[in-house]
Amino acid sequence: MSQLLVPLRGALFLHNSIFYDRSVEPLTLLRHGSRLYNGNYAGWNGRHGLRSFSQGTRELIEKFSVRSEENICDGGQLDTIPHVLTLREYPKEKLSGKVVLVRFDSTLLLGEPLDLKISSVNEALFTIKYLYDAGAKVLLVSNWNSPNNPMFLSAKSVADYLSSLLQLKVVPTNCISGYMQSRVQDEADILLFENLSKFREELANCFVFAEKLSSGVDIFVNDAFSQSHKILASNVGVTRFCAASVAGFQFEKDLFRLIEATMSKETPNVAIIGGGNILDKAPALHFLASICDGLVFVGLMAFQIMHALGQPVPLNLVERSTTKDSLKIIQLAQTRNIPVLVPKDFWCSSGSFPKHLDLFPAHGIPEGWSPVGLGPVSLDEIACLLSKCKKILWIGPVKFQTSEEDTHGASKLAMMLTELGKDVCSVSVVGNAACNIIMKTSRCPSLYNIIENASVVWEFLKGRKLPGVTALDRAYPFDIDWDTILYDPTQPLIVDIGSGNGLFILGMARKQKQFNYLGLEINDKLVRRCLNSVRTYGLKNVYFIATNATSTFRSIVSSYPGKLILASVQCPNPDFNKPEHRWRMLQRSLIEAIADLLVSNGKVFLQSDIEAVALRMKEQFLIYGKGKLAIVEDDMKVGQGGWLEENPFGVWSDWERHVIDRGDPMYRLMISKVD
Repeated sequence: MSQLLVPLRGALFLHNSIFYDRSVEPLTLLRHGSRLYNGNYAGWNGRHGLRSFSQGTRELIEKFSVRSEENICDGGQLDTIPHVLTLREYPKEKLSGKVVLVRFDSTLLLGEPLDLKISSVNEALFTIKYLYDAGAKVLLVSNWNSPNNPMFLSAKSVADYLSSLLQLKVVPTNCISGYMQSRVQDEADILLFENLSKFREELANCFVFAEKLSSGVDIFVNDAFSQSHKILASNVGVTRFCAASVAGFQFEKDLFRLIEATMSKETPNVAIIGGGNILDKAPALHFLASICDGLVFVGLMAFQIMHALGQPVPLNLVERSTTKDSLKIIQLAQTRNIPVLVPKDFWCSSGSFPKHLDLFPAHGIPEGWSPVGLGPVSLDEIACLLSKCKKILWIGPVKFQTSEEDTHGASKLAMMLTELGKDVCSVSVVGNAACNIIMKTSRCPSLYNIIENASVVWEFLKGRKLPGVTALDRAYPFDIDWDTILYDPTQPLIVDIGSGNGLFILGMARKQKQFNYLGLEINDKLVRRCLNSVRTYGLKNVYFIATNATSTFRSIVSSYPGKLILASVQCPNPDFNKPEHRWRMLQRSLIEAIADLLVSNGKVFLQSDIEAVALRMKEQFLIYGKGKLAIVEDDMKVGQGGWLEENPFGVWSDWERHVIDRGDPMYRLMISKVD
């Protein structure tokens, strides 16, 4: 089927040949050919391919609005957001007396001017007040750029400012681990750590720095969603050393806003895309083309799309090496039969008379003139397309290479969205530039789903996991129907953490059927293989769950009707080249959960073929076991170094079998919960 390019009053729509009007002669024939540069303009010199036809905009809009359901993508393929544990879900009574480290968002609380009408600001303040009112000992940490705001040159000035906002006494502290000492000396309600921008270790996610930063801390609360795309000591590193790591109220709300903006199934939905740098954003644009019912380009990227389609474009507006990525986006849009709209006309200024604006068609911008705003025909085209929408995402500024923010088209676009938002259309606005225009022009900002930090959204749209989100504890996302997956869910439970290919847990389930067995494994493929084995053997006392047990163990096992009698951790993978990742499975939160949930006299079985790893596991369980755990040696053969000589269960894991077969030792020990 031939590919068709249809210019509608100059705006480009892509669709399949069902819209071919045979009464109109083709205007151009385009295909991948040699580039032809005419003066300061770039174009295509090709012989076959894309054809252009005329057709009424209204007719195409009607076809767009009834597009077949089979082309609609629900965005499920980008479900990279785990179900994190939030402060709202964390038991409030467990906060009393705990030392809580809060990573707050300085761009919200220290921004100018501070608008308390903005919901994000109130959510950020509420997180801190909520913790204080619950009886927690609160330590605040963040980074701020002092040169941009002389008011915040010191931690003391920031502390005084936060005191006025919170109506609590916030006192700065200059030491990392001296929380309690400083609190007693200054009689503070809340402590503020010094500016993290001063520490290189923060950006490097330094293991030692993160450990010092979280020294004496019980609970970490991340309330800086705008930093979620970064790996920092204060949002990722500290989670290794805290008993619990949860999302604050502002973080939770922004995470919801992200999901609402990018993963809703409302149709028709259109993305309005501004800004430039198409090379870096190509994966995100490809994803938007796969889930949206139309794309509207209003920034520098519009010229890259026009250039790829063969329209003459000023060379100074063409980004190098973007044609291939632009064509991929166009191809996908055409395959899905969705419109792609680029501007027809621009307001332009010249270097000689920068304050004088003149209107030019997109294909006829004179030499020496630069686009600074969208023209009236372009805005009419956009309004016509958006009139049928149920959902709109505006991400990126209406800005061009040499221009400031477009005060012409952007403000009119914002007013257009305001009118649509009053009806049944859901509007999400992403990025500082777009959000600022909305705040200036709209009398009711609450109509919009606003996300100020575009970087986080772009990273998510690229399909990348957000480190600041994945570092938090998980709340298991759905209730487990134990009665369905196990024959008798009241039987005692044995859990293997990091169950691998399941040889140990499957062998135990076949050998001792009076117990139930649960394998927790982060590798989805291995879990599917294990569940197939469960069905093949017809076992009714064993199940496997694909999950990160480090953060979901408590929520999963606490829902089990019976008692936990044994937890095992066997041969965790060490990485000696990266000490900060070594034995990352065994974090404090997991050990404390095991100690809390084990029945009295319940057991923990640990083993590794690397002695240093086994020693480390032993130390961690004894340190973080809350005084409830002790090493068991009675009635067991203990060899050199205090390690068990034999596997007490008589069932080997797959790696254990491999180690024994090659003649190497295993380092085993048993730990018991004591009253």
